[in-house]
Amino acid sequence: MNGPNIGKIKEVEEMLLDVGTLLMSSGASTGRVRTTVNRIADALNYDVELLITSRSLMLTVTEENGTDYTSSVRRTPPHGVNFRIVSGISRMSWRVIEEKLTVDQINAEITRLTSLPHYPRLVVLSLVALAGASFCRLSGGEGFELLVTFVATFFGLYIRQEAVKKRFNPYLSIVFASFAASVISGLSVKLGIGDTPEHALATSVLFLIPGVPLINSLTDLIDGNTLNGIVRGVNGFIMAFAIALGLMFAMQLYGI
Repeated sequence: MNGPNIGKIKEVEEMLLDVGTLLMSSGASTGRVRTTVNRIADALNYDVELLITSRSLMLTVTEENGTDYTSSVRRTPPHGVNFRIVSGISRMSWRVIEEKLTVDQINAEITRLTSLPHYPRLVVLSLVALAGASFCRLSGGEGFELLVTFVATFFGLYIRQEAVKKRFNPYLSIVFASFAASVISGLSVKLGIGDTPEHALATSVLFLIPGVPLINSLTDLIDGNTLNGIVRGVNGFIMAFAIALGLMFAMQLYGI
């Protein structure tokens, strides 16, 4: 709607959509996205109506006690997990209230958060592989099984990263990663190397478990965001099925 303040309202709307899409694509629950956007809008003295789906955000921003408003729809990018973004935006939303940040300052903080460097790839691969080996130890694995799990997880994650870079279907990327990890860890089962090689096989694919989508699904269902909860739950179960499919292919290959 045209009005004397429509340009300023549009600027606020674009900023709020940036916040919402960043949170959604970084693994935030629907309730957190809505709460954070409303918190920032209230601090800037604007009223908002926000519709959140799994693939898009629809936002209407209105001046508090005013008649000028603007509405927009923005498609959200593929969802991942980036808790640095989620926690950074959450802290920023409280700073908007306490420090009275302006829209320009908020945009500058968003730019800073999105430009933060990622951890080096080798560090990510090594730490995830170490986590996989730790799961194997908790399951009763010993020294050799821990090494096998470490190597299988390392190369499984590497395969998934490469498949994503080459723009394979996300679920197919999980199948590739699960199969690669299972082939490496399953070799020790096939050859009978180690005391409990089956522990390595069982835990080498745990790095693919869709924990965040399933947790967010439950959170959304509890909060009353039923549609988003169902979509995220189905997505999580498809990912789990992809893991099982890759594991099954490897087991069929070795005749286990």
